[in-house]
Amino acid sequence: MSDPFVHPRALCESEQVGAGTRVWAFAHILPGARVGADCNICDGVFVEGGAVVGDRVTVKCGVQLWSGVQLEDDVFVGPNATFTNDRFPRSGRRLPAHPTTTVRAGASIGAGATILPGLEIGRGAMVGAGAVVTHSVPPHAIVLGNPARIGGYVQTGEPVADAAAPLGREPGRTSLPVAGAYLQRFGRFADMRGTLTAGELPGEDIPFAVRRWFTVYDVPSREVRGEHAHRACHQFLVCVAGSVSVAVDDGVSRSSILLDDPTLGIYVPPMVWASQFRYEPSSVLLVLASHPYDPEDYIREYDSFLAEVARAPASA
Repeated sequence: MSDPFVHPRALCESEQVGAGTRVWAFAHILPGARVGADCNICDGVFVEGGAVVGDRVTVKCGVQLWSGVQLEDDVFVGPNATFTNDRFPRSGRRLPAHPTTTVRAGASIGAGATILPGLEIGRGAMVGAGAVVTHSVPPHAIVLGNPARIGGYVQTGEPVADAAAPLGREPGRTSLPVAGAYLQRFGRFADMRGTLTAGELPGEDIPFAVRRWFTVYDVPSREVRGEHAHRACHQFLVCVAGSVSVAVDDGVSRSSILLDDPTLGIYVPPMVWASQFRYEPSSVLLVLASHPYDPEDYIREYDSFLAEVARAPASA
C-alpha cells in the first residue's frame, strides 16, 4: 500500500493518516485526528482532533467531523452532511468531554443530513438526503425526513411491495431469502355474517406448539418494536388489524414484508433478527411464541447477534 496522498493545498497536521488515503484540496486535518487507510477525504473537509475515521471511508465536500465523531470502516458521508457535538451550545462554554457519535460499518449519510450528538447510526443503515436525525438509527434501517423516521430497511431479498405476491390470495406458503423464515397465507371465508380466517397449530400452518401469545397495539407510528433475536423461541406474527412492516435478518440476508391482511402471517425462527415498524394507529399485531418469556433467550444487540451467528456452525 502507498503512503497517504495530501494535496498541496490541503493542511494535514495529524500523523495518524493511513496508507493509501487521499486528502484533497482545502481539507484540514487537525493534530490528534485519526484517519484510516484507503480513505477519500474530499475538498473542504475539516477533521477536528479527537475525531476517528476508519478504513475505506469516503467523506465528501463540505463535511466537518468534530471531536467525538467516530466513523467505522466503509462509511460514506455525503456532501455538506452536518455532525454536531453539543446539544446546548453556548458561546464561551466548553464541554469537559464531547458525546460520542458513532456511525457503524457500512452506513451511509446522505447529502445535507444533520446528525445530533451522542447518537449511533447502525451498521449498514442509510440516512436520506436532508434528514435530521434526532434518535439513534437501527442497523440497516433507512431513515428519511425531519425529524428522521424509519421508511424501510436495506434488504437483500424481495422489496416490501412484492414479497407476498407469489402467494396470491390462495392459502399457501412462500419462503423468504432469510434462513428458515416464510410467509403463510391462510384461508379466508366470508359470507353475509362476516369473515373468518383460521389456521392449525401446531400443524402445517404454524410449525410449533404455542406456549405464549401477546398483542402489540397503540404504537406511535415513528416507533420501532422488536429489534432482537431469540436463541430458542420460534414466533409467528399476524397483523389482525391495520398494517405493520416486518424486517427479518439472518446476519447475511435481509427481507421486509408488509403485513396488511389478517390472512397473512410470517414465521420467524430462532436466530433471526426481527424488527417491526410503520405501524398504523389502528394496528394490532398478534404474536404467537413457542416458549414462555425468558429474558436470557433474547439477543438485543445486533453486533452480539452477528457474533453468535458466526459461532453457530462451529458449535453445531
